[in-house]
Amino acid sequence: MHVVVTGGAGFIGSHVADAFLARGDDVLVIDDLSSGSRENVPPTAELAELDVADATRLRERLDAFRPHLICHLAAQASVTVSVTNPDLDFASNVRGTFNVCQAAAELPARVLFASTGGALYGNDAPIPTPETYVAQPLSPYGASKLAGEAFVATQARSQGLAHAVLRLGNVYGPRQNAHGEAGVVAIFSDRLLNDEVPIVYGHGKPTRDYVHVADVTRAFLLAADRELAGIFNIGWGKEVSVLELLEILQRAAGTNVEPQLEPLRSGELDRSAIDSSAAGEWGWRPQISFEDGVAETFRWYAGRQA
Repeated sequence: MHVVVTGGAGFIGSHVADAFLARGDDVLVIDDLSSGSRENVPPTAELAELDVADATRLRERLDAFRPHLICHLAAQASVTVSVTNPDLDFASNVRGTFNVCQAAAELPARVLFASTGGALYGNDAPIPTPETYVAQPLSPYGASKLAGEAFVATQARSQGLAHAVLRLGNVYGPRQNAHGEAGVVAIFSDRLLNDEVPIVYGHGKPTRDYVHVADVTRAFLLAADRELAGIFNIGWGKEVSVLELLEILQRAAGTNVEPQLEPLRSGELDRSAIDSSAAGEWGWRPQISFEDGVAETFRWYAGRQA
């Protein structure tokens, strides 16, 4: 296949690009490098440095490549940034997704859209949360992803293409940016490696559904092969608190640092875990345990600093 990965210079997107290349597909990475890194782009992939919010340049590049599938991961992905600068979410997550869907309809190409399984559902959702629960996002980030889902679903209905939405849990693993607002495993790993005190928001009580990037990548491959349509949660369905995460990470690091406790930030959830049984019907289940995944991820960050 010809596969486009938007956001393919980023954390999750670069792993997805690697996986499609490894099985023999041709891959075009589209990324404006605002948060992604050129060094993450696989050497055998093409790179188009452009913003998905730029409809004209996006369409020109897609017309030239003629993809069969677009894995759309380009996004502003921080909840806290979305609260302080919601215009950025609208440009990247809403207009960018609209542009991708419009181009995909005209090519035509299928779309796999990376949405959020945490920020979308809100604080009143049952735990673990099924896809059937009506989304009640607390942040502009969650709202922007919900709007993106609407464009994907509308194009699927109007064009008859098998577009699918993957609502991802809290993804962690190698290549996550330790210096951004998102990615607590990366941020804590960096602080422990540099003898800095981890800052724990919500006094360590908030829970998240952590899923390793390799499991997420496998979900994209399976969804691509099965030509799925619809919305699917991708997570473990298990709550892990921030303090539990830090405890596991400190075991891997061999440290015993007392964290700095701070209140929960605006827009962030108290609890989150998602029910991924629907994805199990087409063969996806997470395989990498949280403790093993965190230890492996910490070793990767330690190796980068060695």
